[in-house]
Amino acid sequence: MSIRVIGAGLAGCEAAWQIAQAGVEVELYEMKPQKYSPAHHSPNFSELICSNSLKAERVESAAGLLKEEMRRLGSLLMPCADSCRVPAGGALAVDRSAFSEAVTKKIAEHPLIHIHHEEIKDIPEDGMTVIATGPLTADALAGQISSFCGGSLSFFDAAAPIVTAESLAIDRIFAASRYGKGEDDAYLNCPMNKEEYERFYDALVSAERAPVHEFDAAGPKVYEGCMPVEVMAGRGKDTLRFGPLKPVGLRDPRTGHRPWAVVQLRREDRNGTLYNLVGFQTNLKFGEQKRVFGMIPGLENAEFTRYGVMHRNTFLDSPKVLQSDYSLRSNPNLFFAGQITGVEGYMESASSGIMAGLNAVRRMKGQSTVTLPQTTMIGSLSRYVASGGEADFQPMGANFGIMPALESPVRDKKERYAAFSARALKDLEQIIVEFGLSRS
Repeated sequence: MSIRVIGAGLAGCEAAWQIAQAGVEVELYEMKPQKYSPAHHSPNFSELICSNSLKAERVESAAGLLKEEMRRLGSLLMPCADSCRVPAGGALAVDRSAFSEAVTKKIAEHPLIHIHHEEIKDIPEDGMTVIATGPLTADALAGQISSFCGGSLSFFDAAAPIVTAESLAIDRIFAASRYGKGEDDAYLNCPMNKEEYERFYDALVSAERAPVHEFDAAGPKVYEGCMPVEVMAGRGKDTLRFGPLKPVGLRDPRTGHRPWAVVQLRREDRNGTLYNLVGFQTNLKFGEQKRVFGMIPGLENAEFTRYGVMHRNTFLDSPKVLQSDYSLRSNPNLFFAGQITGVEGYMESASSGIMAGLNAVRRMKGQSTVTLPQTTMIGSLSRYVASGGEADFQPMGANFGIMPALESPVRDKKERYAAFSARALKDLEQIIVEFGLSRS
């Protein structure tokens, strides 16, 4: 007996790993390198598209708690990420190429995982299957899923540009992490005075955007967490200064003062040869990106190794079709995992893969499936997917707002988040012991 996993992205690899670690054979199907989506370029598994940051590390943060829960459930990706980390202040960021290579190696070397490089165009009618084809599912299978699940929703996502370190004007840039947290070289900062910022802002909001043919008459649904910088700028002149260009926690060593605005560059690889523009997801035409972003101090002659792109992401109307164990309501032997379920974010997608793989094994063995307590971040996300926002379901990332309130209110925010995390990990440990979930 074996379980199919379709898609070798973050969620698919976690699902395959959970299944194989439980002693069950996996037939893992991945269409790369025979076929690529518009946003994918590497033949390796778990390719990171939008950013190389896996968000905050502190376990007292929502993102950090999510990653700690994954570690305790025997995650494949977390140790791979740790081995490929690059400086990123308080965040866990990785060398994306090394990360994908590490995950691919682990999957390929597992004796119970059998890899098939081919496109699956139809939903399998028999056996146990986990579909983790991501928000850019190929058209044929996407059409099948949409028909099978009574339609799907979509939103538009964007990726930020990457530039070479050697092309930067270092004399105009300073290295520092916000508030001095993390390594000094985690971020490069491009400071702007008021005049420079206003010139840049005017050029940005008037720059020509690339067409996105899938836009409907009402305009695209853009996910807030990956909003194109030009769209964000259109909300007001100071929106960027209170968002990705906020200067708080930074001082320009040349002046001793806080700049009017700051563009941050985060290291993309371990060697420090590439940097991405933090918060600069964009749909500007490539020529416009070079012109407008070249107005940022230090980027006047920047060499772009990747321009920002925008693409459609598709997700299910999950509250109508999915259970909280990530199985289909109409077919309990069919599981979905990843962004296609409506979780938003790298690790959120991966965590759903852990649960889908774990539950596929349990269902195959005739055991009851597991939904983690809502007091855990993974449990809160799975319950949101199964029941949250039914009137206008939208993707959701890790946050403390979807978790039940503490029994005893805590006014201090840092202490409150620490209490959320402590409760989550205590409840998770009880479930791990009860169901024997943890696997190294």
